[in-house]
Amino acid sequence: MVAIEAEGVAQTLSDADSVIIVPGYGMAVAQAQQAVSELTSKLRDKGKTVRFGIHPVAGRLPGHMNVLLAEARVPYDIVLEMDEINDDFPRTDVAIVIGSNDIVNPAAQEDPNSPIAGMPVLEVWKARDVFVLKRGQGTGYSGIENPLFYRENTRMFYGDAKESITRLLGLIG
Repeated sequence: MVAIEAEGVAQTLSDADSVIIVPGYGMAVAQAQQAVSELTSKLRDKGKTVRFGIHPVAGRLPGHMNVLLAEARVPYDIVLEMDEINDDFPRTDVAIVIGSNDIVNPAAQEDPNSPIAGMPVLEVWKARDVFVLKRGQGTGYSGIENPLFYRENTRMFYGDAKESITRLLGLIG
């Protein structure tokens, strides 16, 4: 796992044209949805395409992420379900994963012996750059390792999601 600081994430975002944000339970726990909404607005104001990829089981119940984003006033037309957005990752500059683990685990597709083999996942690893916001190096709900975290195009942005996004907001003019 390779860590990155807020300045590196901000620089990469300033160079990006397209961003897909994948929220998960960690966004809910940190109550980061308002900061994520502000980040979305700032990036869109700079002419960047920002969308959300929602996995049907992200969070603790179906629709959990949709409700949190709606509460934070994220425009609903940029909140897309997994099946609507998965094909777009190869043409995306930056994927930002916020407190998700199992729903972005490539082992579901690549490791037939994985406990989550065959589970549909958001294919974030196909984006040019991937930033994973997590509090630590622990596993997700399934308790299995995520090889995404070790990929060459992935950087770990450690810390509380709300605090991390708030730091980014200060760096993105």
